[in-house]
Amino acid sequence: MGMCLPCLGGAADDVVVTPDPETRRQQLAEAAEKRQKETAYRGVKNPEAVERKRKKQEETEKQAMTTSVSGGGGLKWQVG
Repeated sequence: MGMCLPCLGGAADDVVVTPDPETRRQQLAEAAEKRQKETAYRGVKNPEAVERKRKKQEETEKQAMTTSVSGGGGLKWQVG
């Protein structure tokens, strides 16, 4: 029975401390966000430029939608 005690003496050093659930959740969310960014910009040399282009295009589309709805449209039908 005395042979088992030395094995248990070093067991406290091998214990891995896990963070509390909130910290773990935050770490997992950050890792997921990082993976999404990496896959979204895979092969893109300048992701900031791509993001600026996308935002500019969205603003242009939004402006076109508001202009066509409020202005009555730029095209007129002609019969004849």
